[in-house]
Amino acid sequence: MKVNMHEAKSQLSALAEKVWQGETVIIAKAGKPYLDLLPHREGRIQRRPGRFKEEIVIAADFDRTPEEVINAFEGEE
Repeated sequence: MKVNMHEAKSQLSALAEKVWQGETVIIAKAGKPYLDLLPHREGRIQRRPGRFKEEIVIAADFDRTPEEVINAFEGEE
């Protein structure tokens, strides 16, 4: 949902409720996106790189793409 600045000022409570329900609200200024309205979340967890080390396994053939998939992307049969 995209609303202009004036509309956002007059309908802030209703827009905030929509954001809490999961809707994306973008506030525009002069018709161009200016702000994203986001809900405040308490207690966000700080990201720790490597916290899932040895818990996630990637298949040995992960980087190999089958020929039929490559051909499909390239429009070949």
